[in-house]
Amino acid sequence: MTLYRQNSDAGLSPILRPGTTDLLSQNGKLLLEWVETHGSPLHLVSPEALGENVRGLTAVLAQNGVDHTIYYGVKVNKSPGLMHAALEAGIGLDVSSFYELRDALALGAIGERIVATGPAKTPAFHDALVACRALISVDSPEELEDLSDRLPDDGEPQPVLLRLRPSDQAGSRFGMDADQVLVCLSVIAADKRFRFDGLHFHLSGYRWETRAAAIREASRLIREARAIGLAPRMIDIGGGLPIRYVDTVAYRKHIEGQSAADYRNGKLPSSFYPYGGDISAADWLQSLLAAPMDARRSIADYFRDEKLAIALEPGRALADQTAISVFRIIRVKTLGPDTAVIFVEGSSFSACETWFASEFLLDPIVVPAVAMPAAAQPFKAYLAGHSCLDEDVLTNRWLDFPTAPRAGDLLVYANTAGYQMDLLENEFHRHPMPKRFRLHHAVGGAPFLTTDDLEMYL
Repeated sequence: MTLYRQNSDAGLSPILRPGTTDLLSQNGKLLLEWVETHGSPLHLVSPEALGENVRGLTAVLAQNGVDHTIYYGVKVNKSPGLMHAALEAGIGLDVSSFYELRDALALGAIGERIVATGPAKTPAFHDALVACRALISVDSPEELEDLSDRLPDDGEPQPVLLRLRPSDQAGSRFGMDADQVLVCLSVIAADKRFRFDGLHFHLSGYRWETRAAAIREASRLIREARAIGLAPRMIDIGGGLPIRYVDTVAYRKHIEGQSAADYRNGKLPSSFYPYGGDISAADWLQSLLAAPMDARRSIADYFRDEKLAIALEPGRALADQTAISVFRIIRVKTLGPDTAVIFVEGSSFSACETWFASEFLLDPIVVPAVAMPAAAQPFKAYLAGHSCLDEDVLTNRWLDFPTAPRAGDLLVYANTAGYQMDLLENEFHRHPMPKRFRLHHAVGGAPFLTTDDLEMYL
């Protein structure tokens, strides 16, 4: 069975792990059988890739001699297998809700390996975090007061971070400005029920330069904290480490050459994730550590000199290459003499960039149900979901195929673990939730699946 991709010169073929390439090129029949059995879309998760991503980042930190703590941002994906893989890799978990914390504890995480960075924590969430002594990132003076009201008068001090809103992020609703941080530091210094572990920030975008500027700003508050007798041990820089989905040269060529005419709605999105960026997550981290802290030392020097750990919460960067999503084609409908729409069994909730007025700029891979016709003709189409919503479009971008896909063929999107496959999933039209399985590559045998649910890891 032959798989095929787009034939456009400016195509955006996804980067694939060897195991994924083998599955698609050698086991298409098996993939078709899985979809027939379990439904479409079907999400296949490979948690072992997360461990590889962890090792790539820790190698950079070790080479720079920087003490560090890594937490996997579990909001990026609902897979318990990825949470379990993070714990197996020796890192912690970043939870943003009571329910994420509940699953983390069920998988065996202890409070020392959990940080809670979400800005809108409920009383029940606070109580559960305090009960296991997880590290809490406090978003505001109001949250610090709420947390103080719930702390017992005895017992071990509660570890907290204070979330800084850097001066160039004044419009953000998250975190505190420097003056508010100073007020909170005074409260913590006077209340022995708290243990101040350091500062936290989380910035939008994917530039290491903005993180370097925020570290410099945070360093002044670290000095202030030490001056009043506190003993911070870390600066937490959040996430935003970029990953590469497609070849950099092909991506640059596509971005430079595209126009509104390349989209079925005639609208060129104003922004995209850097799917084919120039820098990997490991390179990004190395650039940050090598950046100047001041006139005489680098950021890595600063962390070493001040005996501080750098903490980070990558989500997407740790979930890189850990999942694919498989959609079955329902129907191919002609729109004009040279255009069509391909309806898939599934919705854009499982490939969700169009809901954010952008595009998931990877070409899907077609796994044909039967052999392709010998006399193939190029074919142009966009992809739509199976709902009655006109906005339910997986891609507004016109896709050029070497031959027309047909009902029953599969469209495979690679690398969907990072905020794609389950961020917006729901049961619209009462369709059941898409199934998610763990993909195993057997040595000397055919790939096989096991369910990816919490009970499998308990």
